[in-house]
Amino acid sequence: MTDGGRQPDRIGVDRSEGFGERLLGVLLDRAHEMPPDLIAPLVAEEVARVGGHEVSILLQDYEQVLLVPLPGRRLRVGGPEPVEDSPAGEAFLSLRTVEVPLGGSVRMYLPLLDGSDQIGVMAVTLDSVDDDDRRLLRRLAGLVADMIVTKDSYTDLFFQARRSAPMSVAAEIQWSLLPPLSMTVPQVEVAGILEPAYDVAGDSFDYALNGDILHVAMLDAMGHGLDAATMATVAVGAYRHTRRAHTDLSQVYAFMDRAINDQFGQDHFVTAQMMILDITTGRLQWVNAGHPAPLLIRDRAVVDRLESPTTLPVGFGGEEPVVSERMLEPGDRLLCFTDGLIEEHQAGGQQFGEEQLIEWTNRILRDRTEVRAVVRALSHALKHERGGTTTDDATIFLVEWRGGGAEHLTVLD
Repeated sequence: MTDGGRQPDRIGVDRSEGFGERLLGVLLDRAHEMPPDLIAPLVAEEVARVGGHEVSILLQDYEQVLLVPLPGRRLRVGGPEPVEDSPAGEAFLSLRTVEVPLGGSVRMYLPLLDGSDQIGVMAVTLDSVDDDDRRLLRRLAGLVADMIVTKDSYTDLFFQARRSAPMSVAAEIQWSLLPPLSMTVPQVEVAGILEPAYDVAGDSFDYALNGDILHVAMLDAMGHGLDAATMATVAVGAYRHTRRAHTDLSQVYAFMDRAINDQFGQDHFVTAQMMILDITTGRLQWVNAGHPAPLLIRDRAVVDRLESPTTLPVGFGGEEPVVSERMLEPGDRLLCFTDGLIEEHQAGGQQFGEEQLIEWTNRILRDRTEVRAVVRALSHALKHERGGTTTDDATIFLVEWRGGGAEHLTVLD
């Protein structure tokens, strides 16, 4: 209130509701109580109001090979589209809208982004497209992605659509543990991938961005099947518990070590790698408990290995670990991976090995720049080179530190 109880002068501020705001507002207003299976017809109705038709919602499958159509009333449901060499896949990998002329109309493919995690693509056909259509549909796609992610926590519909092959119980457990496969803010970007997607058991990763600190963990529980998945679950839970209590890396290691030992005994273990990255300064700290050393990538090539003192895997009752440290340069990337990636044998051959990993990493970095696209391409290329199958879980996790700040995002133009 101003002096004398008068309302502040708001003359000249336009608070009227435009067409685009009304359109998105209706979707948002109804979304809170909308059952998951009615998202599709509501989206189709909203798109029709801007002259769009033949709406498809394509979700990434767990192997990151296909974009699988979500079934639903009023949606156009065709076959899956490949991530490679398709307009939908181009929109998915590039994070930008792709427009394909179709005679007298245009087929638009818009990435579905929830925050910075991409879950798929929305496709819609319009007779003609202008900048207002592009802006409105881009925002609509973002709202659709948010609705899918929010409702995914209490429905199986989206999980079932994404699953293009039978999945083991152990893999079901592991996928339920994972954070989003990718995360992007101005200062840092991360992306990860697990294989075999439908039968993974002991491998897992976790991360959290708390203020200026990025926390990362990569885990590999011994064995296969449900035993490995159970150990990985306890390890992830112990890691999150100590991370959220603001403990340092040596204490995180000690707590995880006790949790695995107390629950499973000294004949069971989990290899682990825990990192803390200050995204304002580039100061990296890490503890490596049995994993291969991460690779440092600079100027689109592997330049070093992040060696560190030997620490026993968690569960073996190791001594207090040495916390290693290094300062990164803006643009540096860290490639973390589990031993399943380099220890796989081709039939009758030698181990795949780290040298081949480095060679393929450098090769892919020459063709791709986006963090998520690099991880996906590297995983698929390596799997192909290892004979197309794997006898052990294999995980890749890539971190890119950019530096700078994000305060500009809080300023409205």
